[in-house]
Amino acid sequence: MPKLFKNRVFSIIFITLLLLATILLSSVPGSPLGFLSSPVTAVLRPVQTAVTSVVDWTGDLFRSISEGSAIQDENDKLAEENALLRSQIAQLEEAGRQYENLKAAFGLKDRFEEYEILGSRIMTREIGYWFDTFRIDVGFTDGILVSETESYAVVDAASHLVGRVLSQDLTSAKVLPLLHEGFAVSARTDKISSPIFRVRGDLDLKQQGLCLIDQIPSDTDLKVGDAVVTSGSGGLFPAGITIGTVVDVIDNDLQTGRQAYLQPAADLETLATVFVMKGIS
Repeated sequence: MPKLFKNRVFSIIFITLLLLATILLSSVPGSPLGFLSSPVTAVLRPVQTAVTSVVDWTGDLFRSISEGSAIQDENDKLAEENALLRSQIAQLEEAGRQYENLKAAFGLKDRFEEYEILGSRIMTREIGYWFDTFRIDVGFTDGILVSETESYAVVDAASHLVGRVLSQDLTSAKVLPLLHEGFAVSARTDKISSPIFRVRGDLDLKQQGLCLIDQIPSDTDLKVGDAVVTSGSGGLFPAGITIGTVVDVIDNDLQTGRQAYLQPAADLETLATVFVMKGIS
């Protein structure tokens, strides 16, 4: 039995090699064996076609995977470059803002020579449509010390009044904005010999982003569009800081007297940097 099995294996190998040799020789142009391999070729052609198709499909698949991987690598590289460019642009924008703030601080210093100008960033805002107070990153270590008789005006980069320092701790301070109902400042128009009146926050007007002008002397020529500045009276604020513009005048209120509404010049909703005006002793 083992000998018979070996003979069969040998026969199969021999026949297979013979067929392969016949097919190879028949593929040579002009070979007399061409007619012999034709039946075999006809039988094997579908198999050959299928194998060729599978090989071609597999090659296309690998090429697609390779090309897709290369495209993905290129996209990742471009994404990294874009992120780097965005970071550089953000740094340039921040440098530009710092330059503008520094330039504004120098402008404030030139205008108010008797005051030390402390630039600061807004750290937190209280909850509310118009925030009640906000905290800045200067405090007692920067020479800020609020008392019953001393406070500090807070302005934006364009020298518009924002509010005043309400309290301080070691490294930060709380600012009361001019829209707050607890804020008040002595003011006048920017006209020559303008009488003094009061600008204060009002609980009802706060939601509209407006301040109230009251205690207006009867001989005050006040009309819509007038610019209002600090008067300097009382010593808490230097004179001439822009507060805002008159947007409405009420002349017929017999109970409260003459009043007006003021639109603050400072954009309190988008502030990020402010300046504290500290008097030089």
